[in-house]
This record gives sequence, structure tokens and C-alpha cells, in this order.
Amino acid sequence: MPLFLNSTDFIMLVGAVIAAIILFQPRLLRHSAWRAIGTPLASIIGSGFLVAGPVLAHVAGNWAWLAMLGLCALAYLFGAVMRFNISHIEPLIASGAPPASITWLERISSFALAFAYFISVAYYLNLLAAFALKAAGIINPELVSWISSFVIIALGAIGSLKGLHALENVEMPAVSLKLALITGLLAGLALTAILEMIEGGVMLSEHNHATGKEEISILLGLVILVQGFETSRYLGDSYPEKTRIQTMRYAQLIATVIYMAFIILITPYFKSDLPVNGGETQVIDMLAPLGSFFAPLIILTALASQLSAAVADMNGAGGLLEDASNHKISVRVGYFSTALIALIITWSANIFDIITFASKAFVLYYGLQSLTAMVALMKVKEDHSCLRFSAKMALFSLATLLAIIVLIFGKPVG
Repeated sequence: MPLFLNSTDFIMLVGAVIAAIILFQPRLLRHSAWRAIGTPLASIIGSGFLVAGPVLAHVAGNWAWLAMLGLCALAYLFGAVMRFNISHIEPLIASGAPPASITWLERISSFALAFAYFISVAYYLNLLAAFALKAAGIINPELVSWISSFVIIALGAIGSLKGLHALENVEMPAVSLKLALITGLLAGLALTAILEMIEGGVMLSEHNHATGKEEISILLGLVILVQGFETSRYLGDSYPEKTRIQTMRYAQLIATVIYMAFIILITPYFKSDLPVNGGETQVIDMLAPLGSFFAPLIILTALASQLSAAVADMNGAGGLLEDASNHKISVRVGYFSTALIALIITWSANIFDIITFASKAFVLYYGLQSLTAMVALMKVKEDHSCLRFSAKMALFSLATLLAIIVLIFGKPVG
């Protein structure tokens, strides 16, 4: 057994180091295509990677991989909407005279996304606090709220007084660190799976309860696990249309591969439902017995991703509020508003409530974007064959319908 643990630790360390050497290459960090992939990829596999295992274990047991695949497919559908809007809505807006319906839908969408960012800031920083405390062996929801509140206030003050642009420079190094750590985790899990198969065949989870309406409703409230691809829509000042469309697609595909590999490899360690307290960090308890490096790698992954994600979303919320209000609301007032609402959410909901609230807020935005795509498709109907027009209209209608279903039926864990 000690040899088994040591070999797992060694593979994790080697995998993380090799990935870090590759990902921290200066040429790669400066490469425009990689930076365009890194921004949405960082959001998609950020916090979701940390809580997906325990939550999907609770919801689907041995079918967690199918639940994850369904979430990734839903995200890819909404991503297709966003990619259409990049290529069709943006030119209409750039023309200087977009249809009034699109102007209003875009403005409402911006407010909806800003509100989603308000909630996601609370989500990211509550997770950061929970994993930081877990590193000290502490599970205390009230202390999590106090720590996350302190960080929210600090970011809100920095943003309101000086702006957050200086903090944005940590984004790409944080993405590289996170991907390197995830590579190490996956390498360790893969080795464990191989050794287990050699010794005794394929393992299945002992926790495989039936899935019904309750679990499906919970699954509908987990869209935030795969959210983040929409950031490509708002990188127009840095990257051309074609680059953003391609790199959003790549980011979603890479994230799907990472998520599916992780969920499949972690499934054998699903043991029970989420505990009353500390469920958001249960992945540490699941994997810690497999090797001494699992817990530190998971905690480092959490700390490397949550702060940068919160900064990105706070910055995004401020910019969206300024644009949607025709510059009547300044970016710095947007930072203050984000911090204030994030504080209110932190003290009025637990982490799984926040996950569902954030999921619904993002899905509201995706639904509005789907409606916008339908309106735009009517405007450019002459550019499409009848078959292509019908297929795209059906696709965008399905996306709108699914958004409505999530908004109505999605519910939190517990």
C-alpha cells in the first residue's frame, strides 16, 4: 500500500510539473489564440471542476458521467447561440443602426449577465474561503461567510477606488497553474484506476441511488458548472470575430474532455450524499486517501482559480453595467454594486443555493441571447437556404425552451 500511494503521488507530481513546464512557456502565454482560449476555459473549468464530483455523486451516482455529458451538451447548445450572435449580432450593432428589437434585447441581456456576475462573485469567493479553511481542517459555514465577505469588501474597495485592471494580469498565469494542477490530479486518478483494474477489475460507486424528478431538478440547477464560454462574446476589442468563434468552440471541447475524464475517474469514490456542512469541499475527503498530494493539489487548484475568476466577473459586471446604462453608471459604481449584492447573497444563502441562483441567472442570459439569435435569424433569412434557416430556428427555439425549463424547474441541492 505505501508503494501504491507513493507511485500515485509521484505520477501526480510529474504530471503537474510537465504540464506546468509546457503551459508556462512565455511564447504560449503570449500567443493570442491560447489567450483567447484561456479566458473562457478558465471560467468553464474553474469552480465547477471542484464541486462537480460531490454534487453529481449526490444527484446521479454511477450515472454521473451521463449527467455531466448532458450539462456539457446543454452548454455547447448555448455556445452555438453565442457563436451565431458573434457573427451576426455584432455586425448589426457595428452598422450603427441595428433593429430596435435587437438593441433592447442586447441591453436586457447585458443587465442579466451583470446580475449573473454579481452572484458568481459570491459563489467564487465563498468557495475560495471554504477551501482555504479546509486546508486548516476547518468546516465552518459562518466563518466561510466572514472570510468571503472580507475578500468581497477588499475587491469592491480596490475596484471602486483604483480599478481592477492591475489584478487582471494574473489571469493567464492562474489559468496555466490551474491546468497544470488538474493535469496532475487526472494523472494520479488514471494511475489509480489502472492499478485497481489490474488488481480487481472495474470499480463502481457504492452510492448509486435511484434518480427521479428531484434529482433532475437539481441537475437543471447546475448549469454554472459549465458556464463561462460567453466571455468570448466580450473579447471583441482584443480578438477578431473568427478567432473568438473558433477559440470558444475549442475551450468548450477541451473543458468537456477534462470534465468527462474527471467524473469517470472519480466515480468509484462516491460513497454517500453530501454532508449538511462542507459538501462543497467533499472532493478532498473523497480523494485524500488515494495519495498525500491529492488534498494539497485540490486546495491549490481552488485558490489558484477562485480569486482570478471573481476579479474577472467583478470587472465584467462593472463594464456591462456601464455599457447597458449608456455610461450613466460608471465602472467603479458597478464594482461597488457587485460587491454589495455579493455580500447580501453571501449572508442570505448557502453555497448550493448560490450555485442554483447563479445557474438560473446565467441561463436567463442565455435564453435572452437565444431570443436575440432568433430575431437576428429573421433579419438575415435571405442569406440562408430554407433548410439551414429551419434548422437554426429549431436550434435556437430549443435553446430558448431549455432555458425556460431550467428557470422554472431548477432547484438547489438539499
